[in-house]
Amino acid sequence: MSEQPTHQETAVTEQNMVAADEDTSLPLFHRTVRPEWIDYNGHMSEAFYVLVFGYATDAMMIETGLHAGYRESTGCSLYTAESHLRYLREVAAGSHLAVRTRLLGVDAKKARFCHELYVVGGPDDVPEPDAAPVATTELLALHVDQRAGRTAPFPDSVRERLASLVEPAPAWAGRSIAEVPAVR
Repeated sequence: MSEQPTHQETAVTEQNMVAADEDTSLPLFHRTVRPEWIDYNGHMSEAFYVLVFGYATDAMMIETGLHAGYRESTGCSLYTAESHLRYLREVAAGSHLAVRTRLLGVDAKKARFCHELYVVGGPDDVPEPDAAPVATTELLALHVDQRAGRTAPFPDSVRERLASLVEPAPAWAGRSIAEVPAVR
């Protein structure tokens, strides 16, 4: 049985991200599926999709000025208030993953963004232009002053950086889970 990874082993590092084109998009975040992430059905367990997406959010925070130094000096951070995750295809142990992050909207205290998870050929590869994601998540995050215990406006520089990254939402974003009709 393999040991559980430490936070340092799984945390976001520069080597997990591939540079983006200019400053108009965020870098891809990369991870490789570990054997202990595989469930009793023989594919990546749902909790680890959330883990990978969480680290992609951390990478977005680093790229937009909400890094550890910012959090330590201001006492402010992003809190996820809502998310919607779609599992689209099974992912096997050892698969190389790339996560594309898109900013969909930002205002004074909120950011809406999404992640698209792809299986790629190698640890630093980029998804093919016509590749379909294996999972997606859409999130609404609040900028929170942890000392005051309430939301707070983004600093202008952070809000402007986030706003510069906003792009149109993919067709799948904005959906909710459909009602299941009662059996009659």
